[in-house]
Amino acid sequence: MISTQLIVFCINPRCNSPINPMGDNVCASCQTPLVHRYLWATGSLSVYIPPGTKVADRYEVIKQQIWLDTQPGLPPDVPEELPTEVIPYLQLYQERLHLPQAYGFVSNLEQDTTDILLLENAPIDKTGNIYPTIVEVWEEATAVRQVYWLWQILQLWTPLAELGLSHSLLVIDNLRVEGWCVRLLELYQTPNDEKLSLQNLGECWQFWVASAKPSVAKGLQNIVQEMCETEIELEAINIQLNNLLLAAAAELPLVLKVAGSTDIGPMMAQNEDACYPNSLSDLDEPLLRHLSIVCDGIGGHEGGEVASQMAVQSVKLQIRALLTEVTEQTALVQPELLQEQLEASLQVVNNVICARNNEQKRQGKERMATTIVMALQVPQRVQTSTGWQSNNTHELYLANVGDSRAYWITRNYCQLLTVDDDVATREVRLAKSLYRKALFRPDASALTQALGTRDSESLRLKVQRFIVEEDGILLLCSDGLSDNNWVEQSWQDYAIPVLTGQMTVEDAVRNWINLANEKNGRDNTSVVLTYCRVSPEYLVPVTPALPEEIIEAETQEEELEELEELEEPTSFTESSQALLDLDLDLNLDLDLSEEPPLNPEIPPTLITKPKWDKRLVILGGVLALLVGGTSLGLFAWWQVNPQGFQQMCRQLPQKVQSVCPAGK
Repeated sequence: MISTQLIVFCINPRCNSPINPMGDNVCASCQTPLVHRYLWATGSLSVYIPPGTKVADRYEVIKQQIWLDTQPGLPPDVPEELPTEVIPYLQLYQERLHLPQAYGFVSNLEQDTTDILLLENAPIDKTGNIYPTIVEVWEEATAVRQVYWLWQILQLWTPLAELGLSHSLLVIDNLRVEGWCVRLLELYQTPNDEKLSLQNLGECWQFWVASAKPSVAKGLQNIVQEMCETEIELEAINIQLNNLLLAAAAELPLVLKVAGSTDIGPMMAQNEDACYPNSLSDLDEPLLRHLSIVCDGIGGHEGGEVASQMAVQSVKLQIRALLTEVTEQTALVQPELLQEQLEASLQVVNNVICARNNEQKRQGKERMATTIVMALQVPQRVQTSTGWQSNNTHELYLANVGDSRAYWITRNYCQLLTVDDDVATREVRLAKSLYRKALFRPDASALTQALGTRDSESLRLKVQRFIVEEDGILLLCSDGLSDNNWVEQSWQDYAIPVLTGQMTVEDAVRNWINLANEKNGRDNTSVVLTYCRVSPEYLVPVTPALPEEIIEAETQEEELEELEELEEPTSFTESSQALLDLDLDLNLDLDLSEEPPLNPEIPPTLITKPKWDKRLVILGGVLALLVGGTSLGLFAWWQVNPQGFQQMCRQLPQKVQSVCPAGK
């Protein structure tokens, strides 16, 4: 059927007049924001359906294989038994930043029995145009972005190869880019008679690296040559490519501005959220330049608010120690090790809260817990591609548990970086349901994991690593803001003024919270913004108020060196032993004797790695101390008797004193 009028239906089921012209932003009748959901139609049949056709009285064919769902408020058609072709999309849902998701099917088109699989979250912009291929924009990309694209492809190689889908990364037209981010149009099954390897990937890359930017061309050519000519291990290529990526990123300046706040909201009796930084109370913290956290507590009065505060303070304590160790490394710390250390830190937080629950004999819904989303900007010293020493590799690590979210926002796009831990996501990940169908479950938004509900071996943790190589805003928020997609609908109004120097980060935080209170209003809201600038022309402060608060990469080393200054050299091994040797029988009002032992199968935090990170591994000793039963003693002592804890800290070697929390 050839359509004559392009319309979109309002998603509000109570709207009296839901039909709107395509292109309008809000419903003319009820003012609900209109959803323009563009889909990618897979399969050979969809290629022959001409633009202007309306399929199944619902989908408008905008361009070849690009369809618009004109009734996005309705669930798409899904067969009772899911076809095998859709299962990989579900199993790889955690990679949704790079991969499309299965949306629904269109059946019996013009008496054809072949179903057309529709994909959402495809690399299609808000106007229905497909994003360019890597080849189309390769030569105009910066050196660091060229390497970053290849690094992302390499990270996708293993999860796709495990499902027989590595061929998806070799189809040039399938590899699209939205700014820094590599995105695939669809998944292609590798033929059974083909055995693909890194050699095939290297052969695909060699045509690109021939025209790479001069500062990275030689390094890329050497890597690709090894991939094509030798049976090199993936880990070796990973290390080489990562080192080249960080050396290229370090060429850029990095200016950071961080602000955060939490609000009780118009309808709640208490605030169970916690965040770092929080308004003006944390401005003197050395961690302010690197760490941002949002936690949403669960468990009611004296439950959720306690859990969220415990999580924030525990993370801060551990990150102080981690950053101290990172600054002492003489070689680059590889991302896998930092990711493992951050996972161990979250295990610590989980077990501290879990032990408090056990000590207070909390059961079921009475157990306090918290979500968390945290970002850590890790400064490492590195020699850049052009040979000078830089103090920052632009690495940003991101972790989340629960439904608190992180977004990366630029002038051109808003990207959701995290995946919620809720029932709808679980159903997709276990290949039981498509996401849109799962959303209609009454328990779709119920959390499947949070910190503190169970021992840490039950946690599914994923720490992501990003490279800051463009101007942008990292937004962390609780569901008080993210519910009902208000970030996705409003980011241009609230983020672009910051990016153009017309609004301070502090004012933007307040504006986001006001939006949450106005549009959602039934929950607490926490927002933390990190404004990242790498453009040289933006190094001059854009408003008179910023010079005292802007932090440049070149000055970050000075603050971190404050954590390194010692009256006499003391190894971290000795410091850890000093903590282990303390008498922790502290006569607290906590019955630690009844605390159940932690499962011995919890992954150890001591990590065996090559010699270059030997000193960092020692941090595992501190984490092991915290993961075990002693953690409750240390952390609870700090919470219940901060003065006594500070007295203990002053008796420790000076280097350990530097990672003790400040007095309350």
